[in-house]
Amino acid sequence: MPDSLPHPDLVAALPRLRRYARVLTGDLNRADDLVQDTLARAWEKRRLWQPGSDLRAWLFTIMHNVHVNQFAIRRRELSESSMDADDGPVAGWEIPVRATQSDRVELAEVLAQVGRLPVEQREVLILAAVEELRYEEIARVQCVPIGTVMSRLNRAREKLRRMTGMSPAPLKVIK
Repeated sequence: MPDSLPHPDLVAALPRLRRYARVLTGDLNRADDLVQDTLARAWEKRRLWQPGSDLRAWLFTIMHNVHVNQFAIRRRELSESSMDADDGPVAGWEIPVRATQSDRVELAEVLAQVGRLPVEQREVLILAAVEELRYEEIARVQCVPIGTVMSRLNRAREKLRRMTGMSPAPLKVIK
């Protein structure tokens, strides 16, 4: 059992944790709080991490669980408020690359469409497309069967295609 987490891997995971937290919360300040809470929980539970396993996936799992718990608490506290606001576009996304004006506009439009996806589809899409986690890892992070991951990802891609007016990629015939 390790006494600590691998420092370089932990530091390297911070930008990805922050990005995923922004997807989960839709708010920069709440995202930073979620990252901090995740790191605190990871430190408390560091003896549960198994050396040689994927630290990033373990941290995403912790973040997902912390977020679910915080969301449930917030929902109870705000029971008289409508939760429909959480279904809106994800605020606080920044475009982290230098691009031409038209590239920035196009990317901002795509990000706005991603923000309109249902939360569970948006989370799976980001974990697969941006964080490059395998389906098995996403299933562990979200505590759902792998088939659910595949279904949510497929639905997210289809909705994005419809929202952006793109046609599905043609199937390649392999001989």
